[in-house]
Amino acid sequence: AGMLIFGFLLMGAESPSSFSILVFFGLALLFGIMMTLPIGGADMPVVISLYNALTGLAVAFEGFVLGNAAMIIAGTVVGSAGTLLTQLMANAMNRPISNVLFSGFGSGATTEAVQGDAGGVMKEIDATDAAVMMAYADKVIIVPGYGMAVAQAQHKVWEFAKLLEERGVTVKFAIHPVAGRMPGHMNVLLAEAGVPYDKIYDLEEINNEFPQADVALVIGANDVVNPVARTNPDSPIYGMPILDVDKARNVIVVKRGKGKGFSGVENALFFLDNTRMLYGDGQDVAGKLIAEAKQL
Repeated sequence: AGMLIFGFLLMGAESPSSFSILVFFGLALLFGIMMTLPIGGADMPVVISLYNALTGLAVAFEGFVLGNAAMIIAGTVVGSAGTLLTQLMANAMNRPISNVLFSGFGSGATTEAVQGDAGGVMKEIDATDAAVMMAYADKVIIVPGYGMAVAQAQHKVWEFAKLLEERGVTVKFAIHPVAGRMPGHMNVLLAEAGVPYDKIYDLEEINNEFPQADVALVIGANDVVNPVARTNPDSPIYGMPILDVDKARNVIVVKRGKGKGFSGVENALFFLDNTRMLYGDGQDVAGKLIAEAKQL
């Protein structure tokens, strides 16, 4: 409130000093930092979306100050769209926005306490064995995540999926509502790659099919497939709807390394008996899978 009052006083001044302007921006920067620090890693996509909305509102208010109708309209559109996206992402994570902002969600102590849920050894698999496993499967469900977007692997993933279909394998894509950095991120990438819409399924549509899947191929997804969200009330991501990848007969996870997800919580999926890790860049791995599948 004090910062806003200072801002209005600053705008009302005929010629504000450079020092006043620096103080105002310093306070705004401090406010942003203090607002973000308590936010848990798993909630950060929601906060980023909220900040996008606030950016639009800032532009709209600046338009009022300058008397610029274009800035008012553009800022209002960005602010309303950002607010809608924020609400959609919060609903997808089964968390109210107030809880995201003010609960201190994902504190360090809680995150450390959850690490014990993920014990054991990650078991690796190479591209050859992974390609054979999927080529001779009846049903494969592909779960893309932000890692696929970073690697820009969507085109090769779809090419590999088409090779599987040519062998009579049923291939479906499972999309989590908050996979990526905004709602619909994965849908856009898959549409860009040419994946037919009828092969893309939302969480509610696909979850009951994982037990019948011979292989679930996870490419760059982490928190949205972590089973502790269902099983551990102390987990920072507990209560968040997830894709039930762990219920598939076999799980292959494509990852760059052994790092944690956005929430900072170790993924128990990676240590299950039916899970195999295929390390490497998503695009490179998809290319290897394509090459191996063509040789079968």
